[in-house]
Amino acid sequence: MYKKFSHVAMNEDSNCQKATFRQNELYTRNNDMRTEFERDYTRILHSLAYRRLKHKTQVFFNTQNDHICTRMEHVSHVESVSYIIAKSLGLNYELTRAIATGHDLGHAPFGHEGENVIKKILKDNLDYSFWHEKNGLRVVDKLELLQDNKGNMSNLNLTYAVRDGIICHCGEVDENGIFPRKEYIDLNTITNPGQVQPYTWEGCVVKISDKIAYLGRDIEDALLLKIISRDDLKDVYELGLKYGQKTVNTSVIMHELMGDLIENSSIENGICFSHEKQNFIDSIKKFNYEKIYDNKKFSYYKKYANLVINSTFEELFKYYDKENTINNLQANIDKKYRFVISDFKGWIIKYCDESIFDSKDLKSSLNNEKIYGTLNNENVYKEAIVDYISCMTDAYAIKCFNELISF
Repeated sequence: MYKKFSHVAMNEDSNCQKATFRQNELYTRNNDMRTEFERDYTRILHSLAYRRLKHKTQVFFNTQNDHICTRMEHVSHVESVSYIIAKSLGLNYELTRAIATGHDLGHAPFGHEGENVIKKILKDNLDYSFWHEKNGLRVVDKLELLQDNKGNMSNLNLTYAVRDGIICHCGEVDENGIFPRKEYIDLNTITNPGQVQPYTWEGCVVKISDKIAYLGRDIEDALLLKIISRDDLKDVYELGLKYGQKTVNTSVIMHELMGDLIENSSIENGICFSHEKQNFIDSIKKFNYEKIYDNKKFSYYKKYANLVINSTFEELFKYYDKENTINNLQANIDKKYRFVISDFKGWIIKYCDESIFDSKDLKSSLNNEKIYGTLNNENVYKEAIVDYISCMTDAYAIKCFNELISF
């Protein structure tokens, strides 16, 4: 039963040149003992985007309970689940580890509600959509910088297989029996979540591990926060018994679903659950939406996320002045909102042509792609504001908003 995928694993001693391809050559170290995918894992782990996950909403916003799941904890669960599955099936768990660790780097502040707000901003202003999987690719390709062996800040420059796993990880699509696609495509041509399957079996494992990781955890958190009651849990326990679960909690659900997936997955059937366990997953998701995600308590949170994000976008857009935008931001730092404007200016110049600002403003040597150029296009500036906001933690976004409403 075990190691049955070993002959299709994306190992570096097999024909995987396309999977390990990087957009630019990455520096080497003479004594580096890591594989290409292990390098990707550590590059993600050392990034600021990864560190920010501990202050980003998973489901429940701004809770005062220290034991409620954050985005970082969810990522750790996905990494753990995908590691066990990949190892048992004989797949490359170094690759699943890297994909899982980076899969949610594109999430906006305030979780999926923040994503919805930014989606509307982009739709109204630029007529294109925002989704966290696509934004995750933008983060690792364009926005996140890491110091190289010479002290220069450069783009992460991850392998194709890891980048592919990030943009193709959508776990919200209800499907069973996932197969990797055969086509080696330009990942920037993907326009919708779930449009294509991952390029590797390992990416398929992470995609389904994402679903395994959140099902039970959201129920536990909802119970701790009294969003659901013990009486509600009776329905969950009945569902569990109906589909062979002895009880329903995070560890039991993960264990049962991982075991079922490992047993039923095959080259012929894809990465899949038994029909019984798939029905259980569908039933738990239905319970979660009815009792948790659609709870009225989220209505005020949604309004707040909308207010915070839109206010910040509107304020920062006021300072657009083509190639003179950086100077205009600098001129208004002491006049209006010192924290918001100063931090945004310090962030945006890292991605602009040095001809439009004083290079003395840079705190480190940069060797990254200058995606905003000279800011002579209004739409590029709007993209820059969205990039800035989407990378914020909940706490940072609130700090910006609090300055906007303070006198």
